Amino acid sequence: MESPIYIKAISSVSALGNSSEEIWGNYQLPKHFLSKRKFGEDEVFAGFLPQQLQEEIEKLRTNLPNFKNLDPTVLLAIFSSRKILAEAGWQNEKNIGINIGSSRGATSLFEKYHREFIETGKTAVTTSPATTLGNISSWVAQDLQVQGPHFSHSVTCSTGLHSVLNAIAWMQAGISDKFLAGGSEAALTPFTISQMKAMKIYASENLDFPCRALDIDKKRNSMVLGEAAGVLALEKENQNALAKISGIGFATEQVKHSAAISKNGESLQQAMKMALGENKHVDAVVMHAPGTIKGDLSEVNAIRAIFDDKIPALTTNKWKLGHTFAASGILNLELALLMLQKNKFISVPYSTTSKSPKKLEKVLVNAVGFGGNAVSLLIEKA
Repeated sequence: MESPIYIKAISSVSALGNSSEEIWGNYQLPKHFLSKRKFGEDEVFAGFLPQQLQEEIEKLRTNLPNFKNLDPTVLLAIFSSRKILAEAGWQNEKNIGINIGSSRGATSLFEKYHREFIETGKTAVTTSPATTLGNISSWVAQDLQVQGPHFSHSVTCSTGLHSVLNAIAWMQAGISDKFLAGGSEAALTPFTISQMKAMKIYASENLDFPCRALDIDKKRNSMVLGEAAGVLALEKENQNALAKISGIGFATEQVKHSAAISKNGESLQQAMKMALGENKHVDAVVMHAPGTIKGDLSEVNAIRAIFDDKIPALTTNKWKLGHTFAASGILNLELALLMLQKNKFISVPYSTTSKSPKKLEKVLVNAVGFGGNAVSLLIEKA
């Protein structure tokens, strides 16, 4: 990186709630926030928003006529972004870039409109604009009434951290001094769950912790999906920053299958090396750790290859709130920020992979996506 980029504010909505106080409180509880519901004929675990938040987000749709045809993915992004300008101190700013991506995009609406087309041979006039991926950032910009470069993208499950990479590149190029970067995902639908089950990676056991992310001794895949959105406010100035991003890394490895990852996480190794640069020590790693046998072990192997016998403390949040696809990297970053602010490590209750660190000053955050791509960010106290 040419120079550090500072995190001024963060906002998210997930199974853990919406306010930083509520989210931090729930992180300290040794329980998960996953629940079972029916998807078509199957009943499976997933990470749903609390009922109160679901009702608040639905009010966005019903109270504003322009929002009635928006997918939940867009509404989650709008909801997460509404308070962030005030928290960042940007109330009077207009030239703000926005890059909020999604792995799957307008999942619910796309499935609804496609089903109607199959049944009737016709589709609604709102189908195309409502299911376009770029809808996310453009609607957030409309709602916040800001100008600047606004775009969305998909890089599967690493989309959220790729948004941060994009924002940093645009800021260092001088195109915008301030950026909102994040990810949004509302893919809890029968079709999406069926896809994960077809890959044989979805949790199928009624355990105390149904998602066994970072349990490297598990015998079955245990990924559980969740719905969420998360947005960061980024700028070049250090004033009142929550933390600074001091290193970025990214890589793509050759894969034999679109959903595969190498045994030793080659892309993750490259991404972590790039993010670390000359830094030889970090206190913790917030892992991608999706809860699959190969995915979790591959990441642990990559970390071991980078740090040898000085492995940092390892943690993940997917056992608690599910894998939120594009939003997952931002939620990982949020956990890292909270741990830095509170100087307290959040462990995985059933994992014996690592011990809590003595201090928390530097944290590495990982995300990995289908297609062999990986992103790592190094954050530290500002």
